[in-house]
Amino acid sequence: MLTYDLVVVGGGPAGMAAAIEAAKNGIEKILVLEREPELGGILQQCIHTGFGIHIFTEELSGPEYAQRFIDEIETRKIEYKLNTTVLSVSPEKQVCFVNPTDGCLTLQARAVILAMGCRERPAGCIGVAGTRPAGVFTAGTAQRYINREGYLVGKKAVILGSGDIGLIMARRMTLEGAKVLAVVELQPFPGGLNRNVVQCLDDFGIPLLINHTITEIQGRERVDGVVVAEVKDGAVVPGTETRFDCDTLLLSVGLIPENELSVAAGVKLDEASRGPVLNESLETNIAGIFACGNVAHVHDLVDFVTAESRKAGQCAAAYLNGLRFSGQNLVRTVPGNGVQYIVPQLVRAENVGEKLTFLLRVKQPYTDAELVVKADGVIQERVKKKRLLPGIMEKITVDAAALANRNVASLSIEVRKVGSSDTNKIDHLHCLSARV
Repeated sequence: MLTYDLVVVGGGPAGMAAAIEAAKNGIEKILVLEREPELGGILQQCIHTGFGIHIFTEELSGPEYAQRFIDEIETRKIEYKLNTTVLSVSPEKQVCFVNPTDGCLTLQARAVILAMGCRERPAGCIGVAGTRPAGVFTAGTAQRYINREGYLVGKKAVILGSGDIGLIMARRMTLEGAKVLAVVELQPFPGGLNRNVVQCLDDFGIPLLINHTITEIQGRERVDGVVVAEVKDGAVVPGTETRFDCDTLLLSVGLIPENELSVAAGVKLDEASRGPVLNESLETNIAGIFACGNVAHVHDLVDFVTAESRKAGQCAAAYLNGLRFSGQNLVRTVPGNGVQYIVPQLVRAENVGEKLTFLLRVKQPYTDAELVVKADGVIQERVKKKRLLPGIMEKITVDAAALANRNVASLSIEVRKVGSSDTNKIDHLHCLSARV
């Protein structure tokens, strides 16, 4: 059986960054497995700019960003296999894959980094009434057809969901000559970054209908219209239905970490983030199996994916070089009021330095708020925020000394209104109902 020090599942921005960082830290026998015919992952179809501002301090397109890492993979002579589908990863770190060259092959790894990315929620997840006509696409599928294959998927479109991909595709469809009638959003706020709302909708006069949803998809062979209605308190408001004549419906209704391989390997998942439960080293509950990027939790910027994946590569290298921690002083993170999830979910206090960084998302928009960090109920940090949005991942760095010195059992992060008391009772925060 072939053996490798490190096998990275996924050759997108996360997998490449992790592999490169592991190589920088002395790991030589590395293999990257990628199911597409080229490295780069989803970035190869993201031809718009906006990538690399944090990592390279310049604005790049998706393919340009990916090429920076592809070039370094080649320079460092890190081995990779394309057109390769990983079938399974065992708890013993045996990786089974198939491709046209090797056939079906199993190899043994000393460590594995899971970097499979995420996938879009399909039409079956939203339960909209109607038949199954042609013309219904996820936004990412439409993006691939237009940017990679050269096909315009429709001429009159409605987009359901205001995630970043949907917003970007509203602009892309318009630039290709299609008419985007509206972006329909169930929540009282947009799901994507504010800059994408401005640059992709406002700049092109495309309306964003918040507190609305699609109640019916009409058409038999091909979509010929959708019915849009207002939503209040989770229910459709009778009499508010409006029909939009269109031939295309794009769905931008959320992303899900691609964790089938993780589950089959015995990796525990976090119900909130939908990714693996990770410790401070981005290691799963199985020793030597790490996860990073959108398979760990959905990020809003690829630059943040890169930063996290570099850490995963460093930690995997440390593991391979013999660094082990028992986790006897284990701290569990607890999402408090207004917080959807926190990564990492577990912290081995003996494995942290002076500072410890957490990533989190809030459940809804807040203004004039603060993130409050508590260790066993005692406030450790306060970070004031003029605005908190679900579409923007927050990063908070805390003093880690208290965790190691006080034998802390749990650490929570919650949202409070600025000026609220230090008691455990949390004041209600004013939610933004207007368009952000």
